[in-house]
Formats: sequence, structure tokens, C-alpha cells
Amino acid sequence: MENKNHAPAAEHETQQAPNLVAQDLHIHTTYSSGDSAVLPQQTVAFVARFRHARILGISDHVEYLTGKTFTRYEREVRSHGLLVGTEVNGAEWTSEAAQLEFDYYIYHCRDRREDYLGAEELLSTDKPVILAHPMVLDTNLDKVPPRCLIEINNRYIWRDDWRARLSPYRDRFRFVIGSDAHQPHWLNQNIARRVAAELGVEETLLFPATVLSRV
Repeated sequence: MENKNHAPAAEHETQQAPNLVAQDLHIHTTYSSGDSAVLPQQTVAFVARFRHARILGISDHVEYLTGKTFTRYEREVRSHGLLVGTEVNGAEWTSEAAQLEFDYYIYHCRDRREDYLGAEELLSTDKPVILAHPMVLDTNLDKVPPRCLIEINNRYIWRDDWRARLSPYRDRFRFVIGSDAHQPHWLNQNIARRVAAELGVEETLLFPATVLSRV
């Protein structure tokens, strides 16, 4: 899927780091100002400097990115050569999110008719829509448009029977792997990658590699 808004890489030098994972698009920073799990050290600049993934995006909660805050957020994230995403908490926020220039969406889809319709609304932007926490939110994956992607992330995947819940959908959906990092020491995907390997799903890489400025 072509995305004309992906972060420009050519202007930034590469900062080499060992053991990079392929992709991490689910990361929060201090822009998620009302999320108590986010530590003050978890800034955009810190994530950019740490660089733990070849494809790297920030996805702060859209409810904290309205008005002039979005302008600051987009400018800062893109200044580090990162992708600009957001996490959308259900249908109540899909219209707001669809109007802003995000590269992709992390979406909460509960088992509600309006949330399945919200997924359709986000898909209409032609940007990737990644369903987060389907087991925690009790998402009925039979009702989810197959153009959506399913995220396997470190924070929640181990809390449920992921084999029983996700195995039947390996052929219906594409999968991505994410950290859902709110704190510096969460910037890894060890458990999520082990789960994906045991499920036998192939990770879908959605964007060209991001290249970060030397810090």
C-alpha cells in the first residue's frame, strides 16, 4: 500500500544500533499526556535516539493530539525521521483521527457495531489500520474487515490464550508486531515475536525503513 505521507528518510543520517527489530509502530511518548503509564523520560527524542527498529513510528493517543498539539506532534515526530501514527480508542474518535495527517492508525475495536463501522471509516483514508488488543477488548474478528491488520504486542498478548484466539485467523488477516511501549524499558518485542513465531504468522512491514538523525 503506498502511503505518500510516510516520514522522509533521505534527510537523516543512519544511527547504527545492534539487534534492531524490523518494525515498531505502537509507541507512546509524553504527548499522551493523560496516560499515567507514560514516564516523563519517554520523549520522541529518546525513542529516536534509542532506535530499536528499522521501521519506527510514534502512535500517541488521538484524544491528546487535537488542535495545535497535533501540529507540534507531527512536526517533532517527522523532524526525527519517524512515522506519525496515532492510537484511536473506538468509534468516538475515528472522525477526528481521519481528518488529521497520520500515516497509520492503531485502533481499539470493541465488540460494538459502531466500532466495526469505525474501522471502515479509518480504512476509507487508505492508511493502514492496525487492530490492537483484540483479545483484551473482546473483538469479534469475524466482524472485522480483512483489510485491517492484527497486532501482536508485548504488553497484552500473554494475558490470554493467544493460540486459541488467533490461530483461526492466520489466513484471514495480515499481522504486525509491536511493543506498545509507554516507558523506555518497554522498547522491545521479545514476547510478541516469540508468539508470532509459534503461531507461524509472517510479519507485514508497512513502510520503508525509517532513517534517524545522528544524536
